[in-house]
Amino acid sequence: MSLRPYQHIERNKTRQIHVGSVPVGGGAPISVQTMTNTLTSDAKATIAQIKRAEKVGVDIVRVSCPDEASTAALKEIVQNVNVPIVADIHFHYKRAIEAAQAGAACLRINPGNIGSAERVRDVIKAAKDYNCSIRIGVNAGSLEKHLLEKYGEPNPDALVESALEHAKILEDNDFREFKISVKASDVFLAVESYRLLSEACDYPLHIGITEAGGKRAGTVKSSVGLGSLLWAGIGDTMRVSLSAEPEEEVAVGWDILKSLGLRHRGVHVVSCPSCARQGFQVIPTVAKLEERLAHIETPLSLSVIGCVVNGPGEATMTDVGVTGGGSGRHMVYMAGKQDHTVPAEDMIDHIVELVEKKAAEIEAEKAAAKAKETSK
Repeated sequence: MSLRPYQHIERNKTRQIHVGSVPVGGGAPISVQTMTNTLTSDAKATIAQIKRAEKVGVDIVRVSCPDEASTAALKEIVQNVNVPIVADIHFHYKRAIEAAQAGAACLRINPGNIGSAERVRDVIKAAKDYNCSIRIGVNAGSLEKHLLEKYGEPNPDALVESALEHAKILEDNDFREFKISVKASDVFLAVESYRLLSEACDYPLHIGITEAGGKRAGTVKSSVGLGSLLWAGIGDTMRVSLSAEPEEEVAVGWDILKSLGLRHRGVHVVSCPSCARQGFQVIPTVAKLEERLAHIETPLSLSVIGCVVNGPGEATMTDVGVTGGGSGRHMVYMAGKQDHTVPAEDMIDHIVELVEKKAAEIEAEKAAAKAKETSK
C-alpha cells in the first residue's frame, strides 16, 4: 500500500507462472524484459549484450531462434548469463523443442502457426519435460487470415479472439503455464486489446507497445500506452520496444515502473526543467549526477532544483536534495530537512558522496534486519 491513497494502484488478480526463477503474475513484482538484437548464433556477442542489460536491472531476456545455429548456441548462452532466457520461435516446431532442450526458460510462440495439432502437442510435451513456460504472442501485424477476413482489419476483438483461440490450444493439452501478449504499434489498439483480454481471462499478461519507434519517440509512445495499462492495474511483465540497444529499453521500463511507484531500483531523480532563476546549471548537473549514480541499485530519491521556489518543497519528499542558493553556495537537504550548504564547485562530488553513503546505510539496515529475522 502506498503512503497516500491516491498513489495506490490496485493490480488485477492473475494466476502465477514462472519464467525460470522469475515469478510472473499472482501479485509478483512486474518484471522488466528486453530482447537481444545480435545474431543468437553468435553466442559471445549475445552473452555480452545480455550482460549489459543485466547491469541496468533486466529480469528476463528474449532471444530469437530462427534456425538450428541459434538453438545450438542457446545452451552456451543460458549457461553464461544470470537471467532467464525466452526463446522466440516462429513457424518451425523443431526450433521450439531444441530451445527447450537447450535450457530456455520460456518459449514465445503462436500455437496456431506451429503447424498440425500433433506438432503443437510435441512442443507442449517439450515444455513440460524441460520445465518451460510459454508466451502466446499475438501481434496486430501478423494476425491470422481468418480473423482479418472476419473483422476486416486488426482490432481489439480480433486480437483478443486470436489470443483466446491460442490459449484454448494449450488448455486442451492440459498446459496452463503460460502468459499472453496482444501487442500493437497503435497505442489505442494495444491498450483496448489488453483491457478486453484482462476481462476475459486471468492468465498473466505481458504488455508492450510493439515497434514503438526510436529512443525518444518510442519512449514517449511506450510511456503513454504502458502507463495507461499499469495505472489500470493491467500487466504482470513488460517490454519497452525501442529501435535502440536493449539496455536502453530496460532503463525506460524501470523509469516507467518507478514513476508509478510499482517498482523501485536505483536513484529516482526529481529535477526542475530550469529557468532564469536557477542558481546553478541544472541540465548538465542532472546529466552528470545520473551518469555517476547509475551504479547504485538501492532505491532512494534525490531532488535537484535550481532555485528556492519549489526546491524546499520537493526536498521534503526526497532522501537527499539540493537547491540553488546565492553567493556561490547551495542548500543541501537530508531526509527532507535543511542540513548544510555546499560550495558550487564541490556540489556534484558532494552529492554523489552523500547518495552513496545513504545507499550504503540502507543496505546495512536491510542486512541487519535480515540477519535478525534469520536468527529467530
